[in-house]
Amino acid sequence: PEQELAESFEVATWVHLLGGFVNRNKNLWIWLGGLETGMLADKMVENDIRQPVYVTGLARSGSTLLLEVLNHHPDLTAHCYKDYPLLFTPYVWNRYLDRTPQDAAHRRERTHRDGIFITPDSPEAFEEILWMAFFPDLHDQAQSAVLDADTQNPAFEKFYRDHIRKLLLARGGRRYLAKGNYNVTRLPYLQKIFEDPRFVIPIREPIWHIASLMKQQERFCKGQQINPRALAHLQRIGHYEFGLDRRPIHTGDAERVAHIIALWEKGAEVEGWAMYWALIHDFLADLLEARPELQSSVHLVRYEPFCTNAEEGVRTLFEHCRLSMDDASMAQATRLIRAPALNRPDIFTDGDLKLIERCTSRSAQRLDLGRYI
Repeated sequence: PEQELAESFEVATWVHLLGGFVNRNKNLWIWLGGLETGMLADKMVENDIRQPVYVTGLARSGSTLLLEVLNHHPDLTAHCYKDYPLLFTPYVWNRYLDRTPQDAAHRRERTHRDGIFITPDSPEAFEEILWMAFFPDLHDQAQSAVLDADTQNPAFEKFYRDHIRKLLLARGGRRYLAKGNYNVTRLPYLQKIFEDPRFVIPIREPIWHIASLMKQQERFCKGQQINPRALAHLQRIGHYEFGLDRRPIHTGDAERVAHIIALWEKGAEVEGWAMYWALIHDFLADLLEARPELQSSVHLVRYEPFCTNAEEGVRTLFEHCRLSMDDASMAQATRLIRAPALNRPDIFTDGDLKLIERCTSRSAQRLDLGRYI
């Protein structure tokens, strides 16, 4: 209903205005972030970045679920909803929030209406704002978004390291946790910046994955038409997965990216999403084949088995991330996981299902997903 969409996609006036100011004055906020770092230099001396954990991959693959499970570990600290819009100065902003009376934080279902409930303290993907400030062309559909081991941006690397250290300092955390779909094209670069990062990449069966992507695309388009502020908000925080400004991740294969955009523009949603699913997972398979040093750092999480065998899935996840957990905390983390619905999606015809299989089966087999097709 229109009222539900309007409420779900509502952006508070102060968030809209302050977020717009920050977005228009990024150089000022980079300078303020540097000033904050200088003020905290003594406190940050022993605050090292050890084995940061990155959850990445194609949207709607289960990345938010994995983020929430990992965020339950006391050693990990992630960006939260309350960190926006003053993300560039995390320590000062968090100290302000700590000292300012806040409204009671009521749980509410997030904009996607997918059964995930959030508060201002819930973890969320916000670090893309920092990447866009130093790499302004990352979401240009005409250019590759791949950042590899040869990428050099000393200003970003220093600011990013300092930012993470300040976030850990503000929250009393030991290790950094981040969710970012776009980091899937930056794994070698992140491995160059940090020592032994841990990458977690969920992969979902293509039929149900594509059904979820299509439903969100329809929902976000309608929501942004009713509430245009939502479109501007998503552009500012670097979320181009859905909506009126949908943009595929450019993996360096310009021909395939252009073909996907053309399919979407002519309304061929099923084929466009199926080709996009194949593009992202082919890129990942190529990357792991070409860079053996990445393989031990990457944990591919098969979404369906992870959900149906939650205890084993969580234990394996934490072992990969070099995290220890007692039985009580393990049980608490597993309670977050729900078994996925595996009935045939009602939005597909028999022809659609055959099209999805034709487009994705080879890519799935490359990542040992053939048994799910």
